[in-house]
Amino acid sequence: MHRILLLGAGKIGRMIARLLVDTGDYEVAVADADTAALERIAERIEVTTHQIDASNRQQLAKVMDGHDSVLSALSFYFNPLVAEVALETGTSYFDLTEDVETTRRVRAISKQAKAGQVFMPQCGLAPGFISIVANHLTKAFDEVDTVRMRVGALPQFPTGALKYNLTWSTDGLINEYCNPCEAINNGKRIEVLPLEGLEHFSLDGVRYEAFNTSGGLGTLCETLDGKVRELNYKTVRYLGHQETMLLLVNELRLHDRRELLKDILEYSVPITFQDVVVTFCTVTGKRNGQLVQISDARKIYHYSIADENWSAIQITTAGGICAVVDMHAAGELPSQGFVLQEQVDFEKFLANRFGKCYDSEKSTKFSSVSNE
Repeated sequence: MHRILLLGAGKIGRMIARLLVDTGDYEVAVADADTAALERIAERIEVTTHQIDASNRQQLAKVMDGHDSVLSALSFYFNPLVAEVALETGTSYFDLTEDVETTRRVRAISKQAKAGQVFMPQCGLAPGFISIVANHLTKAFDEVDTVRMRVGALPQFPTGALKYNLTWSTDGLINEYCNPCEAINNGKRIEVLPLEGLEHFSLDGVRYEAFNTSGGLGTLCETLDGKVRELNYKTVRYLGHQETMLLLVNELRLHDRRELLKDILEYSVPITFQDVVVTFCTVTGKRNGQLVQISDARKIYHYSIADENWSAIQITTAGGICAVVDMHAAGELPSQGFVLQEQVDFEKFLANRFGKCYDSEKSTKFSSVSNE
């Protein structure tokens, strides 16, 4: 039985534990600093629990020893140390980070990986699934021109000026809204400003806006460097959200006071488990001498698992990391070193028992979208 150490007993961690334990194929231990979160997860799911400080190397090493894989559902700033300890203990490493610098540090650590040990960051929704989709679509072309990736985790019933509810990590959200964004423009790798590049599109009769945010491209800038004219990632929101966030982040300069911004958001913006995840990827290029565009657009809604309602962002994020861990355990991924999302076979991912959440009766796939 594959032995998993799951770090983080929050919203996403609970979903990961639920999915893995219910298969009967994984033995799961959960570690967190929050005793209440550990008690809550142990009451509902058959896991062992450990209270630890994830910033303490000795505590991490003690709890990680003897496990085949470690899955980090912690805030991104814990992950470099987790990866270092994974290297020391010979444990394969997976995370959900959207932070570019964290991924670079994990990649550097992975160069010393032992036989059979992999380091695979960015395994969630975006980066994660959207990178797998985009890379898959590019293979349909003789020559790729543009790759546009759009993802949003949105409340199903939006209210207020922000038209938004907290659905995942507030630290990660702020990171996306405040950090520089990678892109390729006119064949050159560049950085663009977050919250800029506003555009609008419609999907299934609903109008959305999208704008630059950091981290969603994963490693695609490197993978497609020199192969595309344009590559970018934008976050999807309901109309009007970007304007309000520009006020908070730029005009009120809260990008320099991120703890205060986090406090404001968590005090004022409620969490919701009634949400919808929107993914929209469009690739344009030459095929058989013609300029062709192919799009993949999906909506995934919240639904009940084991008599408990789970949000769409919990399901899709946990489904992403559980699918690649499952594929790793089955020998369907590279067996040593740093593993890119682009190395995941799209069809095998969707056929996986966890990855199928993106392509099940609970999700909607659209064959075409209108874009402006």
